[in-house]
Amino acid sequence: MNTSFLNCGKATVSSLLLAMVVSSGAMAAEKTAAAAPAGPPQKVAVLDMGAALFNSDRAKAVDVEMQKQTADDQAKIRALADDGKKLQEKFKKDEAVMSDEEKRKIQEKLQDIGVQYQYIVEKLQKMSQERRQQFQETYAPNLIQAITEVVQEGQYDMVFRTEAVPYYSTGYDITARVTEKLNAKK
Repeated sequence: MNTSFLNCGKATVSSLLLAMVVSSGAMAAEKTAAAAPAGPPQKVAVLDMGAALFNSDRAKAVDVEMQKQTADDQAKIRALADDGKKLQEKFKKDEAVMSDEEKRKIQEKLQDIGVQYQYIVEKLQKMSQERRQQFQETYAPNLIQAITEVVQEGQYDMVFRTEAVPYYSTGYDITARVTEKLNAKK
């Protein structure tokens, strides 16, 4: 619990520092803008490429297929978690009256359950990561084409990745439009 509290504190400090940097940068930009002659207005947008791609209908279909393919393993994970929880509860409840041999057997069973659980979880994570990478590689050209179409239609001068922009109004976000373009390509 202390760890989450510390992480929360770090996040708050980071947010405050980021806000101070953005504020000081905005003030410096205002001073620079006031001194420089005004040029043509720039039409700017932001885009979360991952969200655009993975919120598409194709990505959702692949996710549903993956869920079907891994349903047995996911059921095993749930069963192992339930078995481990029940065994821990039994151990806590009966520990005082158990012999050392019984305690050792339960601890061995818990360890075995933990190993099986970890193996299946890692297997599913690896499979998911591989599937995600394969999907990205396969549909990257479609994503680039959809981005290009949205940029041309909206006549944007610049498009920034959302990760590169510390703050922006949602009105600048074209992610949903790019996803719509991806969905329109069947």
